[in-house]
Amino acid sequence: MDYKRLIAQLVKVDGVTENEIYDLLALPKDSAMGDYCLPCFKFASILRTSPMNIANNIAASITSQGFLSKVEAVAGYVNFTLNKTEFAERVLQKIAAEGNDYGKCNDGEGKTICIDYSSVNIAKPFHMGHLLNTVIGGALYRIFGALGYNVVGINHLGDWGTQFGKLIVAYKMWGDKQDIDRRGVRGLLDIYVKFHKEAEQNPKLDDEARAWFKAIEDGNQEALELFEWFKQITLKEVGKIYDRLSVKFDSYAGESFYNDKMAPVLDKLRELGLLEVSDGAQVVRFDDKENMPPCLLVRADGATLYATRDMAAAFYRKQTYDFYKCLYVVAYQQNLHFRQIFKVLEMMGCEWSKDMVHVAHGMVSLEDGALSTRGGNVVFLEDVLNKAVAKALDIINDKNPDLPDKEATAEMVGVGAIIFGVLFNSRIKDMVFSYDKALNFDGETGPYVQYTYARCNSLLERCGSIDCVADYKGVDNKESADLIRLLDRYPDILKDCARKYEPSILTRYIVDVAKAFNKFYFEHNINNAEDAIKKARLSLVSATKQVILNGLTMLGIKAPLRM
Repeated sequence: MDYKRLIAQLVKVDGVTENEIYDLLALPKDSAMGDYCLPCFKFASILRTSPMNIANNIAASITSQGFLSKVEAVAGYVNFTLNKTEFAERVLQKIAAEGNDYGKCNDGEGKTICIDYSSVNIAKPFHMGHLLNTVIGGALYRIFGALGYNVVGINHLGDWGTQFGKLIVAYKMWGDKQDIDRRGVRGLLDIYVKFHKEAEQNPKLDDEARAWFKAIEDGNQEALELFEWFKQITLKEVGKIYDRLSVKFDSYAGESFYNDKMAPVLDKLRELGLLEVSDGAQVVRFDDKENMPPCLLVRADGATLYATRDMAAAFYRKQTYDFYKCLYVVAYQQNLHFRQIFKVLEMMGCEWSKDMVHVAHGMVSLEDGALSTRGGNVVFLEDVLNKAVAKALDIINDKNPDLPDKEATAEMVGVGAIIFGVLFNSRIKDMVFSYDKALNFDGETGPYVQYTYARCNSLLERCGSIDCVADYKGVDNKESADLIRLLDRYPDILKDCARKYEPSILTRYIVDVAKAFNKFYFEHNINNAEDAIKKARLSLVSATKQVILNGLTMLGIKAPLRM
């Protein structure tokens, strides 16, 4: 039941709509003040009286309601306290009835959200630098899907450019097919790094690389076969990482896909008089008020750029998917790039340019190193995941050596710790990842939340089913009420994540749920309570387990039943 809506329907203020009241209703900072509060300061200019008088009049006008235990005016606010027993019964029964669907809705029905994320480079390693945009995009993919949107996940592959000419030269000079087939991208990386070292001494290698890339562009059979082989090797390897991260895509249309789709965009820009020649290059200039350099679309040598392909991709996605929003989950270093792209589209008269959003994020690195593919100093994401899983297994062997399926649990805990750790902070922040912090079972971490989930499961298994009617007075206490209030907020949390494109809201919320549950667990006896009380408390345990599971699933994290 939407208690906030019920309260909004009760409040009558001349000149103010029910929806405006609904939007103003908030959660008090101190739960002792009530479950919802209505600030009356905005009404003062309309009603020409003080917020205190307005609050007093609103409180006095509300007659007794079964779902409210108290309505009072305090310093310009109206505080509403719910009937805890009725509230608990309704919330817990709703969660039990909806199960895995709790929190889902059809708000986005009929609307398509395109999400461009991960966008790995072909024949280059899936490294730590790809982690954040991959898991942020994956979380948003699932959250928007839960809210009823048709979501299209797009992996805009980096599969074009002279680096493929370099790789062909490197392979023909130093490569071994059996070694590459066995070692995959790591083998390709070795010869790619060697090419750059050799090219420093022999610049003619760069000329050969350009010639081989031109061969790809011209459709040379040998060049295309090698190019396609490099691509399949990469997709096979990154697919394994995506499976571990619970990430999926609906399209792998990358840069090469748009080769034949750029010319119409450039023609349209010329037709509109927006494309100018500058020192042989073709650019779009902006008004001084935009405070941006020109958007370079064609270099003086005739080569197109990322911007050209992104323009073509934008038109293709609008024509193909007719998106409601098109999100680009890309690091903040590309802020200018996307500002330019969106502005050029606006100048072209594309009213849908306002529906394109750069979901900017910070950078994540390990405590001991930078990332550089060309120099070879790169941290493979597979190695990061494996190390976290190994550390998780060490902890399990120390804490619970007899745990069944330890390896499977360690995979859930280790990978979950990585995902949870990088999604815990606001996406725009840079962060240095620490294995020890992420795998701490007592902090604001994935393992702490997973352990709480396992504790809920253990309680339910140990206590079994009870054949009686629940007495919800058994959860009429502060610890239970605080937890139930949090569980009731889960659907709104998902919507808030979607509005702000911010998975950390959900990550932090799940930690709050786990903390509130553990307070309830330590303060109130469950197994030894009388049956009717015990059943009510177990329904709270079950609801907590369900909400934690649903939340972790949205983040792409698995929840072990035992730890």
